[in-house]
Parts: sequence; C-alpha cells; structure tokens
Amino acid sequence: MGDNLKNFNKEKVANIKNAIRFITTVLMYSICLIMIIVFLVFVINFIDKQHNLKNGTNKKDLFSAYTIVSPSMVPAINVLDVVVSMRVNDPEDLEKGDIITFNSTDYRYSGVLVTHRIVDIEKTSSGEYLFTTKGDNNNTQDSSRISFNEIYGRVLFRIPKIGYIQYYLSSILGWVAIIIVPAVMIIGYDIYKLIKTLNSNDKNKTKEDKKDNRDEKIEKKGRFKK
Repeated sequence: MGDNLKNFNKEKVANIKNAIRFITTVLMYSICLIMIIVFLVFVINFIDKQHNLKNGTNKKDLFSAYTIVSPSMVPAINVLDVVVSMRVNDPEDLEKGDIITFNSTDYRYSGVLVTHRIVDIEKTSSGEYLFTTKGDNNNTQDSSRISFNEIYGRVLFRIPKIGYIQYYLSSILGWVAIIIVPAVMIIGYDIYKLIKTLNSNDKNKTKEDKKDNRDEKIEKKGRFKK
C-alpha cells in the first residue's frame, strides 16, 4: 500500500512538472515569436523609410502588425488574433474581398484603426477611389466610405490568439507570471545544479583524499615489514 502511494505521488509530481514545462515552453516560444515579428517589422520599416526619404517621398510603414480587439471580423479573424498588414501603393491594387486596415471615420469607430473587408469600390469623376467596408460579423456596412489615403495596408496573414500574450504582458500579473517567474525558476535551477556539482566535487575530493591516505598507509606498512 505504501509503495503504491509513493509511486502514485511520484507519477503525479512528474505529470505536474511536465505540464509546467509544456506551458512554460509554449509561452517562451510565443514571446520569442512576438519579439521576432516586432524586430523584423522594425528593421524592414526602417530600411524602407530611409529609402523613401532619399527619394523625397513620405509613405506609410511598409508592414504593420495589429492586435484585434473586437469580434467584427469573426470567424475570419478572432478577438486577440494579430494581423500583419502590408502597405498598398496603388488603389487599383485593391479588390472587393480584400481585408484592409484603415483609419475609420465611421461614428462607431471614429479615430480608431479598424480591420474590415472591402465590399464595394467606387471611382469618382475626379479619379478618387472610395472604399466601402464591412465587418464579416456585422449586420450592416460601415456608415462612411474611406479614401485611399486612410488605408494603412492590406492584411497578409493573421497569427491566431497571439494577442493573449501581449495582453498579459501589458499587465503586472502577466509580467510576473510570464517573465519573472520563469526567469526565477531558470536561475534557481542553475543555482541548484551548481550546488549539486560543487557537492559532487567535494565528495569526489574526499574519496580521493581517503584513497591517498590508504595508499600511503599501505606503503608505510610495506616499508616497515622490509
């Protein structure tokens, strides 16, 4: 009975350790992914910006990443998904069905960056393009049309649920749980390994000293017999 209980407890502890290790690994990989995306976007945008300044042009960022905070595009894009958008240089490159990120003038989203789908495109007599947009999950179209200058880019792809990491990292609890705790665990484990190594070296040294003493005694006894 006692052995079974010990084995059960050992198995339970092992399962908990494996679960913690899995969760920590997923979180660390997610954080690394966010950092890589941010770094790449920053570098590419910086190079593109320098190129545009040399040519005397002022364009929006080539790439942008946004965390979705509303369900207006469900199921194509869910809340806390991250979308990566690329700048469009010509309004004729946009088509119906494209998902774009833009500065909305709709009374519901006024002054906010919105990611919706293009449902209609109109070219005025003056040659200006006006785009009608709608969230896939909304019952009605956005009340105001947008001009090309208000568009930041067309969505290239989305990264599902990665915004949860950003959301938690922005809170004190999330920062502690995702950054501080794993860091302390890693440092603590390294200290444990160091102490274990030092103790092992001390034991080996003690054994060697005892062996040397034995050998010395045996050698002295041999000399005395002669």
